[in-house]
Amino acid sequence: MERTIPLSIDRIPADFGRWNEVLALIMHAFAFMDGVIDPPSSAHLLTVDTLRDKARRETGFVALYGDRIVGCVFAQERADDLYVGKLAVAPDCQGQGIGRRLMQSVEILALDLGKAALELQTRIELTANHAAFARLGFQETDRTAHEGYARPTSITMRKALS
Repeated sequence: MERTIPLSIDRIPADFGRWNEVLALIMHAFAFMDGVIDPPSSAHLLTVDTLRDKARRETGFVALYGDRIVGCVFAQERADDLYVGKLAVAPDCQGQGIGRRLMQSVEILALDLGKAALELQTRIELTANHAAFARLGFQETDRTAHEGYARPTSITMRKALS
């Protein structure tokens, strides 16, 4: 990616009209999980309509290099925290701090809302994700199983905010 174009992180506005691009980004960024995680990623259930509905219930952010959407994340407000989901960075832009910047935006939102923590879930098999979230200050708090599975399939991670 051309680094002379500044990266911007923008809150997704109510009149956002680029859901096809966000869906394509998520599907491309999550494609490496196919055949790796079991059960398959819930990203496969997303559509333009479900993303639009998600944005009505949650706060979304997009990362842009110029006009190109290169990342996204969603945060759902809960009583004491924000639940972070669908963090995605375009594969050709990974390793440039985009995910970190998106997570910083969620953290600022949480602090503005008076929340004490961020929480997320990552799949058991995705050890690189566990390490990446640990570098961002998240700690494992639980292991859970998807419906119908006897073994843990997800790790819950939490970051306390101050």
